[in-house]
Order: sequence, then structure tokens, then C-alpha cells
Amino acid sequence: MHALRHPRNAAIVGIAFVVVAFVYWVVPYVDAPGFEDYAGVVMLGALGIALGVMAYVLVAGSPRE
Repeated sequence: MHALRHPRNAAIVGIAFVVVAFVYWVVPYVDAPGFEDYAGVVMLGALGIALGVMAYVLVAGSPRE
């Protein structure tokens, strides 16, 4: 059995990291204005997009059993 049975589950993997990036941006913005880490937000967002695409490709290319 595959870890990701449906391609929509692959999107959830990527969306999880995008949500973490959003939280990573919002918490310092609300808690300590002027101390945002934009590099970390961009890196987490890019990681989420890359993981979502990678998970989709792995699911699409795996044999159906």
C-alpha cells in the first residue's frame, strides 16, 4: 500500500509546509513587529511547493496495485 493513495493527498503534504510558512511569518509579525524573517518564510514556502510536486510525481509514477 502506498503512503499517498490519491494525488490530492500529495497536495496536503505541500500545503502543510505552506501553512507552517504562514504561521512562521504571522507570529513574529504580531508578537514583535519589525523582526520578520522573510528568508525563512520564502524557504518554507518553496519547500512546501517542492514537496507537494515531488509527492505528486511519486504517486503518479508508482505502479497501481
